[in-house]
Amino acid sequence: MSVQAWTFVMVGLSFALYIGVAILSKATSTSEFYVAGGRVSSVVNGMATAAGWMSAASFISMAGLISFMGRDGSVYLMGWTGGYVLLALLLAPYLRKFGKYTVPDFVGDRYYSQLARVVSVICAIFVSFTYVAGQMRGVGIVFSRFLDVGINTGVIIGMGIVFFYAVLGGMRGITYTQVAQYCVLIFAYLVPAIFISLMMTDHLIPQIGLGATLNDGSGQHLLEKLDSLSQELGFAAYTSGQKGTLDVLLITAALMVGTAGLPHVIVRFYTVTKVSAARSSAGWALVFIALLYTAAPAVAAFARTNLLTTISNAAYAEAPAWFKKWEDTGLITFDDKNQDGIIQYVGTKAAMENELTIDRDIMVLANPEIANLPNWVTGLVAAGGLAAALSTAAALLLVISTSVAHDLLKKWLRPNITEKAELFAARITAGIAVCIAGYFGINPPGFVAEVVAFAFGLAAASFFPVIILGIFSRRMNKYGAITGMIVGITFTAGYIIYFKFVHPELNSADHWLFGVSPEGIGTLGMVLNFAVSIAISQATAPPPLQVQQLVESIRIPRGAGTSYTNN
Repeated sequence: MSVQAWTFVMVGLSFALYIGVAILSKATSTSEFYVAGGRVSSVVNGMATAAGWMSAASFISMAGLISFMGRDGSVYLMGWTGGYVLLALLLAPYLRKFGKYTVPDFVGDRYYSQLARVVSVICAIFVSFTYVAGQMRGVGIVFSRFLDVGINTGVIIGMGIVFFYAVLGGMRGITYTQVAQYCVLIFAYLVPAIFISLMMTDHLIPQIGLGATLNDGSGQHLLEKLDSLSQELGFAAYTSGQKGTLDVLLITAALMVGTAGLPHVIVRFYTVTKVSAARSSAGWALVFIALLYTAAPAVAAFARTNLLTTISNAAYAEAPAWFKKWEDTGLITFDDKNQDGIIQYVGTKAAMENELTIDRDIMVLANPEIANLPNWVTGLVAAGGLAAALSTAAALLLVISTSVAHDLLKKWLRPNITEKAELFAARITAGIAVCIAGYFGINPPGFVAEVVAFAFGLAAASFFPVIILGIFSRRMNKYGAITGMIVGITFTAGYIIYFKFVHPELNSADHWLFGVSPEGIGTLGMVLNFAVSIAISQATAPPPLQVQQLVESIRIPRGAGTSYTNN
């Protein structure tokens, strides 16, 4: 069968599975809609967390970024993985013991302020919509290539799928759907990686193949060959780093603390049966995430090597079918500047001018075709990419809907609203959020992983300080929390908007503050948030005694085995 036929089969079967699971696990109460009733096991929750966290950025874009950035791409691996260590040690068990549905719920009660709750809701919605823009773009890319539809049409199709199982099933439906999606995405990611590793290095395990000797008789290691190819074509050596040390450090830190402050990740730890299970599920999530993340550098190196050896200096008239297909989507463009019919794909250090532009988001999706793998593998990868994008998009949309229905409506505007009316409001809000997310998918502000990095920076600058100080500082009060969140997210968002949208021509290390890129500015926003929060708290009245006692009770390990109660 053709690639398109296999894609229809793989995507159709996976979607049928997701929809079936959503129907069987339909939420019937607000507890099930928000936190799946708090009855999810650690292993299941760890797998669902991994699926919700390993978004289109992880599946589609991360290896693509590494294949173009080389060593500098390691910031995404270190940042996103390291963040889970912070999450497991500093946040998950304490927030789970607090027993609230959402981060704004925690902020509102911990800081005894409706204004703090509203500011937190605004931050959550802002972060979530930034993040979901990357997911919807990923959906559009997959559909545009493999189903021969436009990217905009692909986004609209994805909106319909997400709307169905996010609005119907809530967190209960999303949890079990994400377990199915994890199985699909990890299988889809590892199968081609294993095939290509065997083809290039004779090693079954891609992680070993990354450091192995090529089986082409050259005697070169894979990375040695990739360095040589890159330099011959005028690119920097693949294993060299181009980013400044400070920027690398701050990007990694922003991604780490951003992971620990993402609302859709934190809410997963309210779905387990007891506090100790929150820490356990974080550990399981790390195991499931590591399967993909340790393979990503190998996938990146395989894809880059095959691309350079296949395309550079090849005759355009004889370009492989996959090249022409991706060219039709507009994600590969060839401009024959010297009219010789030869594809000159070169870096800035080459004597000739580059004629080829490649969207880095296609590298994982195109990898099986570049390596001439069977068509069914290509269809499987398409299904995996959709699973990654849709699982995270659904979780983000649920954060938005619960923030509005529970934190604004139930906790502030209409405290006497019935559970049925609250559930209806949550579903209506999710439907509206799907439409807005679709708009951002059609008009994304950058590459998938780049957009997601912005979301992590915004989460780091807004949520991380207020949560950490809320757990570990009795002196932290509402004035510090509110001011810190506003200052942190305003500074970070303003910096990103200035360099990415207002003056993109200035988006370079020569103009950045201290040489810090928009992807790393969230760390400085976080530091600013901490400084402002602590200073304001020290200068104003301490929290009420009952709030200080609440902080103490959160940190005390007694009751760690207490079962979930609906607050």
